[in-house]
Amino acid sequence: MLGVGIVGVGAGELIAEGVLAIEMCALAADIGMTIHPHPTLSETMMESAEVFYGQATDIYRPKK
Repeated sequence: MLGVGIVGVGAGELIAEGVLAIEMCALAADIGMTIHPHPTLSETMMESAEVFYGQATDIYRPKK
């Protein structure tokens, strides 16, 4: 992970996870495999990592 850009309500909750990921030189796979409590805003970091690898189960992708 090279950086994190966060805007909006709850940005403070997410920036801590982004800073930790940068500090530990995390890959998107590291974030995706980390357990995140549900339902929380920090769970969106895991979801975005899963989208990166095409493994997200909660995102609708229409057939092409």
